[in-house]
Amino acid sequence: MELLRDRFPADPALDAAVTHALLRQVGAGERGPVARVFRPGPTMAFGRLDSLTPGYEAARAAAREHGYTPLLRLGGGHAAGYDEGSVLVEVIRPVATIAEGVHERFDWLTELLVETLAFLGITARVGVLPGEYCEGEHSVNAAGVKLAGTAQRTIKGASLVTAMLIAEGGAKLRAALTDVYAALEIEWRPPTAAAANDIVPSLTASDAERVLVATLAQRERLTAGTLGDGVLTLAERLRDGHLNG
Repeated sequence: MELLRDRFPADPALDAAVTHALLRQVGAGERGPVARVFRPGPTMAFGRLDSLTPGYEAARAAAREHGYTPLLRLGGGHAAGYDEGSVLVEVIRPVATIAEGVHERFDWLTELLVETLAFLGITARVGVLPGEYCEGEHSVNAAGVKLAGTAQRTIKGASLVTAMLIAEGGAKLRAALTDVYAALEIEWRPPTAAAANDIVPSLTASDAERVLVATLAQRERLTAGTLGDGVLTLAERLRDGHLNG
C-alpha cells in the first residue's frame, strides 16, 4: 500500500479534492491501494444531508466565524470539524462491486483507531455515544467523549474509508460545533465533543500521528509515495465542488 503524507493545510478544499482525485485514479485502475495520513487545516466537513437543510448557509457562515473552512465531503453523515490538532487517515482500495465489503472496511478502520488510542494510553470503544455530533455506529469514543468519526464513499472500482482522530483542541471544536449544529437545527450534547488530550493531557497531535502511522504499518506493507502531477491537476478541477457544494 502506498503511503502519502502530502498535505495542504492552507487550502482544505484542495486537500479534500486530492482525496477525491485519488479515489478516481484507483477506481480507474491507474493506481493501487493508497493511504493518506496527515494533519489538516481547519475544516468543517458537511455531509450531503446538511446541504439540503434550510440552515446550511448559516451553518457554513458559523463555521467560517470560528476559523473553519466549510466543505462538502465525500462521505456521509452530518458536520464534523477538525484542524491541525487532529489526524486524518484515509484508505482507498480497488473493489469489485460498490456494495462489497462495507462493514469489513468500517471494522478494519475502527480497530486501527482503537489500537492507536490504546498505545496512547486511552481505552476506547466503538459505537454510538448518545447525543454525539455526526452520530454513527462506527464512531470511536472514550470517557464519554467522541474521539474519532468514520465515513465511507464507494465509486465504481474503488472505496474510500476515512476517519478523523481528534487529538487536541477539544474546546475550540466544541464551540464551533455548537453554533454549526444550532444553525442546522440538529439536537446533540456539546460535552460529547472533546479531544484525546482532554483525557491524557500530555498527548499531542504529533504523538497521535506518529502512532497511527506505526499502527497502520503493522497491518499493511507500506511504501512511501508521492501524489504526482496527474492527481494535483485533477484535484484542481475538483476543488470548487468541495468548496462551494
